Amino acid sequence: MQEFKSFSSRVSNLKPEEFENLALDIFEFQSQANPIYKQYLEARNIDTNRVKSLDQIPFLPIRFFKDHDVISVSIATMEGYFSSSGTTGMITSKHYYWSENWYLTHAQQIFEAEYGDLNEFHVLALLPAYLERKGSSLVSMADHFIKESNSEHSGFYLYNQDELLEKIELLANDKRKVLLLGVTFALLDLAESGKKFNSAPNLLVMETGGMKGRRKEMIREEVHDILKPFFGVEAIHSEYGMTELMSQAYSKGQGKYTLPRSMRVMLRDINDPLSLSQRSQGGINVIDLANFHSCAFIETQDLGRYDDTGMLEVLGRFDNSEIRGCNLLVQ
Repeated sequence: MQEFKSFSSRVSNLKPEEFENLALDIFEFQSQANPIYKQYLEARNIDTNRVKSLDQIPFLPIRFFKDHDVISVSIATMEGYFSSSGTTGMITSKHYYWSENWYLTHAQQIFEAEYGDLNEFHVLALLPAYLERKGSSLVSMADHFIKESNSEHSGFYLYNQDELLEKIELLANDKRKVLLLGVTFALLDLAESGKKFNSAPNLLVMETGGMKGRRKEMIREEVHDILKPFFGVEAIHSEYGMTELMSQAYSKGQGKYTLPRSMRVMLRDINDPLSLSQRSQGGINVIDLANFHSCAFIETQDLGRYDDTGMLEVLGRFDNSEIRGCNLLVQ
């Protein structure tokens, strides 16, 4: 669709000062073109003509992606969809995309803005639970990163821990950096396996969150305190992403995230979800401009805060909310 091509170009070439205008244009479009979001706004008696700033935009509860097709215009305009992971019996989310190629290009743009060109890395992906099902946006992104690295050493790993460690040690003195992108439970299994590992100076370990019901939930500090000494690294990097979002945020340590230019987080009052928080802590509402084809304004079930330097910390999840397997650690 012409609207998608226009929005995709504006997102790809976005300047910081253009964020609010583009967000408001997407809101105007989705308030009419997205049937689910339109009904939600009507149920809340929102006069869309009076929405003139970011803090006036209503956020769609993320649960809607489990029960409805959250798309703008028509499902016929969509190329496919990503689905979330979940334990047995859990309803999973479904997020349609208009172009997988655009999503992958966008994800690469975000990563390279933080870490440099992918061809400066060997990408080793330890994502066992995700590789064993179809429709994972994380696997799609990792596969793209592996290909774009143009390294014969890059690749996926399931449960072949010895082979993975041997590969890291083989590349320890290589001029490229080694990116180990892993789901949290698999990284912990490896760190607690009792295997011997000689640390590599060019190794970057990045966890994507997720226990998948394989282990008890742990706070971030616990996880990182186990991983850092085993891998011999000073910090554990993290990726904050989810099926319902097309953008990702990255942390280079201590669980503090830098938001990409296509994303903004606004914290809501934990006692009044329809109001923004007056403090530096609250529920995470995400504006993801890359969601121009679905809904760009998502009320997540995550808790967060901004530190004194303006960095976002993801603290965990609201009580009694379902545990998602692909995006964060419970704290």
